[in-house]
Amino acid sequence: MTQGHGNDTARGHRITVEQAPVHVRVVRGGQLVAESRRPLLLRETGLPVRYYLPPEDVRTDLLTPSETHTVCPFKGTASYWSLPGEPDLVWAYPEPVEAVAEIRDHFCFYETEVVAEPAG
Repeated sequence: MTQGHGNDTARGHRITVEQAPVHVRVVRGGQLVAESRRPLLLRETGLPVRYYLPPEDVRTDLLTPSETHTVCPFKGTASYWSLPGEPDLVWAYPEPVEAVAEIRDHFCFYETEVVAEPAG
């Protein structure tokens, strides 16, 4: 499921999306906001690695839509959501560009904790 950007507008810019075999969670103010064992891992030239979580794994009932929208030429237009006291905490791409279509409607947080699984 890895995809590169075939027609990059910036020379050398690359994005890959793959299923991440990790358990991640997001906790804010002592409350579990998201937890997933099936996040997508997005790597993008010059940016930190990001986890995109399926909407079923996010407590969307805790989030309030924001007026903020940003445009990325490589991913599309992002919409943002907030928690009380934490504006624009999470974002998603409702209509991403075709090269990263897998991230459609998946939520991404600025800080995501990778949970260590017990050795089996």
